[in-house]
Amino acid sequence: MQAELILDARNATGECPVWNAQEQALYWVDIPARRLHRWSPLDNRAQSWEAPQMLACIASCGDGSWLAGMEDGLYRIRPQDDGTLASALRVNVEHPRAHMRFNDGRCDRQGRFWAGTMFMDMGEASVVGSLYRYEGGQTAPLEAHVTDMIVPNGLGFSPDGTIMYLSDSHPSVQKIWAFDYDIDTGTPHNRRLFVDMNQYPGRPDGAAVDADGCYWICGNDEGLIHRFTPEGKLDRSLAVPVKKPSMCAFGGRDLGTLFVTSIRPGGDLSDQPLAGGVFALQPGVRGLEEPLFKP
Repeated sequence: MQAELILDARNATGECPVWNAQEQALYWVDIPARRLHRWSPLDNRAQSWEAPQMLACIASCGDGSWLAGMEDGLYRIRPQDDGTLASALRVNVEHPRAHMRFNDGRCDRQGRFWAGTMFMDMGEASVVGSLYRYEGGQTAPLEAHVTDMIVPNGLGFSPDGTIMYLSDSHPSVQKIWAFDYDIDTGTPHNRRLFVDMNQYPGRPDGAAVDADGCYWICGNDEGLIHRFTPEGKLDRSLAVPVKKPSMCAFGGRDLGTLFVTSIRPGGDLSDQPLAGGVFALQPGVRGLEEPLFKP
């Protein structure tokens, strides 16, 4: 299956693509560049806005604003005409050490926002990352629900919301877990191994769940996006023309397009000149509309 380049974005770390069904547009972030990006297939127009901190994960609030995980907390952000993002802190996070930030995040089916944190220097393999839940109106410091992570990633929820997926993409871990998820209380429990990605090409990065309940995960370093059945069986692998696909999301009018962001590393890129671009695949299955955050 041929991947289509929709934008040669050259993102340093393109992440968290979200299809905005109201606008029929794709949003995503470039973490170190501190930018929120938007692309509209209707007119092939790309826009971007600069944030005051690195932002790593976003969820639409449905009114033109977004909830964003940045460096020191969760912010409500809104694009401005001057190319900046107006931002207002909603809740702090008490990091266990300095030089940490949020990483992967998304809403559950009920509109609660989940996001993980990590130490910025992955080479240190610091086991200080945690997974947090945030509900609208909350002002107390965030409480960690999963701890002892290095690089929390791969968040996803089954179509009925009763299974939560989470990975650790650090090279020393490379595992994906499934949790039973109480949709009334927003509580994960019964953690178990879903997929050991050490057995497959690529580190587990960002993920999406399709309408059949299958879990799509980017195989970072290997240029692949894997689809696993709800039983954890590899169903198929799709290729993109870059080594580091970072996260995928379903979108388009019928939610039949799989959008993929990527990372543009330093060094010789002669074998992957499109690194950092945003791609589109037609996998033959449909996704689910991304839940709005409920303020």
